[in-house]
Amino acid sequence: MSFSEKLIGWYHSYGRDLPWRKTQDPYVIWLSEIILQQTRVQQGMPYFYAFLDAFPTVQDFADADQAEVLRLWQGLGYYSRARNMHKAAKEVQERFDGRFPTAYSDLLSLPGVGEYTAAAIASFSSNAVHAVLDGNVFRVLSRYFGIDEPINSTVGKKIFKQLAQELISTHSPGTYNHAIMDFGATVCKPKAPLCMECIFADSCVALQDKRVDRLPVKLKGKGSRDRFFHYFIIEQDGAILMHQRMEGDVWASLYEFPLIETSSDVDIEKLLDTADYQKFLSSGYLEPIGGRVKHVLSHQNIYARFYKWNGQLKDGEKKEGWNYFLLENLDKLAKHKLIFSFLDKYCEQLIKT
Repeated sequence: MSFSEKLIGWYHSYGRDLPWRKTQDPYVIWLSEIILQQTRVQQGMPYFYAFLDAFPTVQDFADADQAEVLRLWQGLGYYSRARNMHKAAKEVQERFDGRFPTAYSDLLSLPGVGEYTAAAIASFSSNAVHAVLDGNVFRVLSRYFGIDEPINSTVGKKIFKQLAQELISTHSPGTYNHAIMDFGATVCKPKAPLCMECIFADSCVALQDKRVDRLPVKLKGKGSRDRFFHYFIIEQDGAILMHQRMEGDVWASLYEFPLIETSSDVDIEKLLDTADYQKFLSSGYLEPIGGRVKHVLSHQNIYARFYKWNGQLKDGEKKEGWNYFLLENLDKLAKHKLIFSFLDKYCEQLIKT
């Protein structure tokens, strides 16, 4: 029995029952694939249903306001995915007359769709023979064949892409792709893999060589930089001042409290001496709320502190993008995790009594 046949046989018995596997609609499959990038299935499932309910068709998605798309995405992180989805839906309307493409080359031309996503949609929707390569697949192949070439090196990518394409079933490519990803997610796991239960235990090179814990190999990326945010909760007439981030920085287009960024984690005394504080907020006093919060992003560590600011803004000194919103309307704004987690915990403390 070949590698692909054995894997497909395992999948028919143990594969996960997931809603997007019950359709060949490329739009629905696209939704699931983008949502599940950098996201666990358990976490992504509610978002999948929420997006499908809000936007049953690609036209509904294209016609939606980006603010609504970002609000529904709230909590998933990597918000560029949501913005690219909105752009892609609009392109499908304009370039493909509202019919979501299934051809690999057409899919690859859409914003936010890379080689993995194009291969997944093409194989799942039209049974095209395109092998997927995600973290699960890299892990299964590197361990089974004992390949120690880094999976994120130029040579490594070429080796694994060629190997994956050679192994894929030409009769059931979509099923094979589902199978190898599920196998990596549930059996050949990153930590504590189920080697003794593995259908490939007698032929896995990494297991025979006792290198399972050392494969796959991945080159280290650049180090993360630290950023220090000081958020100010500013209330006026029962409303909270919010700031919408501009393009070109982390969390573009999302709402948060006004902030001052410092080069290090300064105390209140030093914060009061900063030029930004003196310009906008110097006529009040600060009340810390909670302690420092660390939020890890790709290549960034955000260290945040929150302060209730008691005072009034200087006349004419409200920054562009700053607007007041009633507390009960904050749910309508798309916010990043630092902000909506803070609101969940401290909402009742924000408005003056």
